[in-house]
Amino acid sequence: MEIETQALTSCEVAADGGAISLGFVDSSGRPATIRLSLNQVGALAMTLPGLIDKALQTRFGDQSLRYAYPLASWAVEQSSDPAQGMVTLRTVDGFSVCFSIPRDQQSELGEALVAAPAANMVLRAH
Repeated sequence: MEIETQALTSCEVAADGGAISLGFVDSSGRPATIRLSLNQVGALAMTLPGLIDKALQTRFGDQSLRYAYPLASWAVEQSSDPAQGMVTLRTVDGFSVCFSIPRDQQSELGEALVAAPAANMVLRAH
């Protein structure tokens, strides 16, 4: 079944924290809800950024386009695993993502952030 939506109306967490419900109005004006398990929501969250980038690239015919979120704050914390740290990036509107990062990558990331930008910027990825 394919459902076209007009508006997202609500986002709720189940009382036990095991699922998330997304309420919306369909193209006929009828309310509907999708309930996703925590695992399904995690998979969706990992998939959406790539889909947004692909949609932009397709729409504008430019493979270099990416949907960029303006950074408002960040935090670096120790993970419960001593070999890993955690880096959380946040936007002004409350969107945040937390990454686990091995110690050696923390140093590489720090070096990349303080390096002077080159005229022909090269993407550094791991």
